[in-house]
Amino acid sequence: MDALGDPVRRRLVELLGTQRRSAGVLAAAVAEELGLSQPAVSRHLRVLRDAGVVDVERDGTRRLYAVRTEALDEVEAWAARVVGRWQPHLDALATEVARGRRADRALTTDVGAPATTADRQEAS
Repeated sequence: MDALGDPVRRRLVELLGTQRRSAGVLAAAVAEELGLSQPAVSRHLRVLRDAGVVDVERDGTRRLYAVRTEALDEVEAWAARVVGRWQPHLDALATEVARGRRADRALTTDVGAPATTADRQEAS
């Protein structure tokens, strides 16, 4: 998970998507987008490889990188657990926001102007 904490490495994983790409193609894309050098991109790819996020395969003189879907499945499971813990709180917040909007609409005057503070106090 630490390997995906860096925005450059997350971008590399996004660029890999569902297909293998060479280190050169990845380095060129990241250099254009983020201004990183090829050696810097290689270091990021090594971190991803060492963490088991990507696999690398030699093809002649090229190195082809591919995302290990198992690694992303672990990230997805972790994110689902985190979101699951927060979901009741987020649902409660959404309910309160909706109530506030309904109350604001109810306090709108007949001509459509927003209610004043005095109108709100009177309505209470």
